[in-house]
Amino acid sequence: MARDIIEVQYPELDHTESVANIGITTKTVVQANGITIKDAFSNKNNSLFIVITNSGESSSALTVKAGDAYPNSMLGDIVIELPAGISAIQLQDLSRFEKADGSIDLDFKTGFTGTIFAIAKWAGVREV
Repeated sequence: MARDIIEVQYPELDHTESVANIGITTKTVVQANGITIKDAFSNKNNSLFIVITNSGESSSALTVKAGDAYPNSMLGDIVIELPAGISAIQLQDLSRFEKADGSIDLDFKTGFTGTIFAIAKWAGVREV
């Protein structure tokens, strides 16, 4: 299966105003493809949020796939209910889901329609 890829979006901090702002770009989910969040764990600070809009009239489900980078991936996939509307998901056991390339895979229940984006705070030093 060829997954659709999204990237984590990071806010820009305006130091003069003590405000972080981000213009969000959403991706329409093609249920049959699933989603890979590229470099999902490069921030390594537990600030990753996955925001999903379930456009359907009833609840659906999201499967967060177990990774292949750490031993606790043996705990397996986890299924999360997605009620109609907007859900913000924060993963606490990142290593359970992290793939060797730092990404994470998500699958959606058959019939799911909606959008997705991922945001996080940057915790590393950026190149100038």
